[in-house]
Amino acid sequence: MAPRHQAPTRRARRGVPRTRANGRAPIGAGERRELVRNRLIDSRLTPNAISLTGFALNLLAAVLVWEQLYFLGGVAFIVGSVMDTLDGRYSRMSGKGTPFGAFLDSTLDRIEEGIVLTAVAGDFALKGDRVAAAAVVVAVLSSLMVSYTRARAEALGVECKVGIATRPVRVVILAIGLIFADVSWLGGDLSLLKGLCMCSRRLA
Repeated sequence: MAPRHQAPTRRARRGVPRTRANGRAPIGAGERRELVRNRLIDSRLTPNAISLTGFALNLLAAVLVWEQLYFLGGVAFIVGSVMDTLDGRYSRMSGKGTPFGAFLDSTLDRIEEGIVLTAVAGDFALKGDRVAAAAVVVAVLSSLMVSYTRARAEALGVECKVGIATRPVRVVILAIGLIFADVSWLGGDLSLLKGLCMCSRRLA
């Protein structure tokens, strides 16, 4: 009687690498990231396109806030802010960065934050909350001064790498305020956002 074929043991199966349907060994997570990175670099995607996409999302966030759709506005603001952080990284990674691209990125960053806060100030003004509207205006001026002082110091050759309420901090504060502004157990009247704007004004 012919001997039966025995199933391979676990130890034997471990020694044989699994193959995909096409006969190739599966790629690891690092190789997969490298493959995606190379494809992005070889594509027509540019850092300026990412910057403009972030600007469009922040503009959408301002419109949603004006329409009192605070949660959706907060989501659009968060995604747009993430795009703002990706354009610089992609520029350095791909080598597609240009001086104009760096100028466009920094300029759009200021505009994006300003238009969202302007929508917030307009919403407060429509509701008759003049103190909160004024606090948002002060927050806008303070955020511009933070960026201006750092840029001016670098232009003069003075190192200025620290500060209070930098852009990432301001993005987090504003995003939290927008996301939770319309929650009923928080009052549903932008009370949290008003407090966060006053807090950012004190920090800036």
